[in-house]
Formats: sequence, C-alpha cells, structure tokens
Amino acid sequence: MVEFPGSDDAEPTVPSDSTNTSEPLVTCEFQDGTLRVHEQYVAIDRSSRSKFADKEIPLGEITEVTYSKRLVISFLQIHQSGVETEDESLLSTPVDENTLHFGRGKRACATRAAEAIRHRLG
Repeated sequence: MVEFPGSDDAEPTVPSDSTNTSEPLVTCEFQDGTLRVHEQYVAIDRSSRSKFADKEIPLGEITEVTYSKRLVISFLQIHQSGVETEDESLLSTPVDENTLHFGRGKRACATRAAEAIRHRLG
C-alpha cells in the first residue's frame, strides 16, 4: 500500500511527564515540518524541502492560532507579533513561515496542538 504524506492517523506524541519543560507537550509531524508545543514556546522544524527555516516562537509573541479543516489539505497557522501571515482563499491555503499543512490523517494531532497552544495563551 502506498503511504501519502499526512495520511496516517497516528496519535500525537504526548510525553507522560508534561511537567518537564524540556520535553514537548504535543508533537505533530506534518507534510512540511514538525510542530512541537512546549510550555513556554512553539517550535517548527521544517523538512529539508521547505523554503522556510526552523524556528522557535515564544508564547508571548503568539496572538492567535488558526486551524482550518479543508477537504484535502488542512493547515495550522500560528499568528506571531511582527510576522505577516498569508490569508487563505477559496482554492488555496496560506504558505508562510508560521503555517503547516497536513492531510486528513493528521487532523487529530493538529486539533490537540492548537488546543495546547490556546490553553497556554489563556
């Protein structure tokens, strides 16, 4: 069987001891990178084919999180103070340094990541 990126429905990685701040609370592997949610920051580790660099975003700089569930490719976008993000349109998803894309099989992980970030934002 052929595996397509973002098609597996594996549960997100959540460490058993979430009080350890060096370990991520939620880790999701998406099509264009890995998202790790920590207590004080969010890390995006980009795949080698990405035009964007890896980055860490302190929670104090995050203003909002957008999770858009679309028919084929969904996305999670982290809005950061001082960083411009693209808008979605009817036929396209945003492509910017703070947006990650995923298929149907990664929706559960994306939901958990978005909820973890929102919970920390207060």
